[in-house]
Amino acid sequence: MKGDILIIDENHRKAAKQVVNLILDDIQNASKKYVITVAGESGAGKSEIGASIAEKLKEHGLHAYVFGQDDYFVYPPKTNAREREKDISWVGTQEVKLDLLDQNIMDTVNGKTKIIKPLVDFDADQIGEETVDLSGYDVLIAEGTYTTALKNADCKVFIDRNKMDTIESRKKRNREKQDAFLDRILTIEHDIISKHKALADIVISKEWNASKNK
Repeated sequence: MKGDILIIDENHRKAAKQVVNLILDDIQNASKKYVITVAGESGAGKSEIGASIAEKLKEHGLHAYVFGQDDYFVYPPKTNAREREKDISWVGTQEVKLDLLDQNIMDTVNGKTKIIKPLVDFDADQIGEETVDLSGYDVLIAEGTYTTALKNADCKVFIDRNKMDTIESRKKRNREKQDAFLDRILTIEHDIISKHKALADIVISKEWNASKNK
């Protein structure tokens, strides 16, 4: 997404290194492009972990492309916020074109070298599109709140947080007012996303340690 701000620190890199260590053999032995999802609460660090995993994989000679769920929202960010204000029941997986993200990933895994995907411009509050050439990538990473729900993934990573853990991160990004309405949104998201932890292959703890999900 245009206008996105990543604040990557050593905790993100630490967790990413552990994730890569857990799945490196599987990636290197894969016959097709390997797909990783990174999910969790809003503000948990999904974009940063996704970028850090790609960074770490590059050290092993593997190239990863990161799909951001934010590009697949039905409405651009500011319009989506207004839709939520009109009807808070809009909050949830229906806000995102997960089927399109799944299709873009599978088209690539199945050998399509170029895809046309949506591209959100945060400041302009618009959704355009871009053509990306994924022929040179070994790994596809999809990061976003609901990406654990994607059907096509080899490894699902879940960042174990809650709304209180992540609210400070949202303040740093300074995208929306920190008010009672936001608290309601985060509560709804938490009720949905917390159930996805059980579907994950790898869980990143509050201490930024990655381990196989039990």
